[in-house]
Parts: sequence; structure tokens; C-alpha cells
Amino acid sequence: MTNYNKYYMKTITAIFFILAGAFAIGAVWFLQHVLHMVPCALCLLERWPYRFLIILGILGIFIPTRYLTLILWVGFMVLLMSIGISCLHIGVEQGWWASPLPECSANLVATDNLADRLGAMPDRPGKPCDVASYPFSWLPVSLTMVNGLYSLFLFAILIWRLVEERHNRRIYF
Repeated sequence: MTNYNKYYMKTITAIFFILAGAFAIGAVWFLQHVLHMVPCALCLLERWPYRFLIILGILGIFIPTRYLTLILWVGFMVLLMSIGISCLHIGVEQGWWASPLPECSANLVATDNLADRLGAMPDRPGKPCDVASYPFSWLPVSLTMVNGLYSLFLFAILIWRLVEERHNRRIYF
């Protein structure tokens, strides 16, 4: 593979990471601020891998071409993390297990004093993590499931790209 082709593939990979992350962040911004869908704590956690993808894509533009495989493997780990968080959240929505985040459960105040109970309440109401948000009333697929499918789609593209990179380098390990 020529140096030009390596540079081209590195740039395409970096732009792919930036666009994939920006699309996900833009979609949830639209859902939250335009359609007024309230996110839960796990929903907010699901956004972090896409932020990392954007940062990785920006770094990928500026680092040397010889680090293309490293960029791909870090992206692999970020998308694997995204899939894991989505699976965790789907399990919480389906009632298979409780959420590991304390924000997803109610505050327990062991007092009968109304002032203490009101003081323990959050500033603004949150959405429980076990209540699914459905973007389409006619489709029984929650936003968490859509995020998981999107992460799987990006993951499949990245695996294809890693196999292609390995084939082009002629390294067999």
C-alpha cells in the first residue's frame, strides 16, 4: 500500500469516527431539546462513547499515518464499550436487573420529617432508567435498542476495516 493510500485511509477513518459520533450526539440533542424527551442517567452515560469517537477522529486527523491500526483498535474498544452500556441499559429497561447507577433509584430518607425528605429531592425531576423511551409509537423499539443497533452497525464496519487493514499490511498474527 502506498503512502498516499495509507494517508487516505487514515483520513477516511478519522472522518468516519467524527461523523458517526456527531450523528449520534446530534440525534439525541434533537430528541432531547426539540422533541422534549427526558434522558435518564444511563441515557446520558450512553453518549460518552460517541464523544470519545469524535475526539479519536480529531486526533486521527493529526497523528502520523503509521498509527492507523492503533486508531482502529481504540475505536474498536470505544464501540465495544458503547455496545456494553446499551446492553446494560436494555436489561434495566426490560427488568432483567437493577441499574448500577444510584441516580436511577429513588432517594431513601429514613425520616418522617417532611423538610428532610424535600431536601433530599433533586433540583429537577429525572427519568427512571427502567422506563423506556420510544421514538415511534408504531414501533416497539426503545431508543436504547436503537443506540445498541447503531453501535453494532458501526462495530461491524470497524471490524471490516480492521480486517482490510490487516490484509493490506500482510501481517498474520
